Amino acid sequence: MAQLYVGWNGNKYEPFRSKTNPTQESHGKTYSHVVGPFRTKAGATFFSERSIGNPHVQCAADADRIAKEIGWHKREDGTWGEAA
Repeated sequence: MAQLYVGWNGNKYEPFRSKTNPTQESHGKTYSHVVGPFRTKAGATFFSERSIGNPHVQCAADADRIAKEIGWHKREDGTWGEAA
């Protein structure tokens, strides 16, 4: 099964799935660096949207934990955010 990662495309972080560990050879043309694997899609999207400048998010496990704690989820309109 493909695992969740987040890659930096030079402009922003974007979540993606990969069946193999991302390497420079396999994903280097798309991403300058990759973080993961993540346990949850919520953690991957939280990392991609809220990790820059956030000292509490240093790795995939931090993002997965914080996303769960704050109720980060996909809203009806398709965006991601905290529980109301």
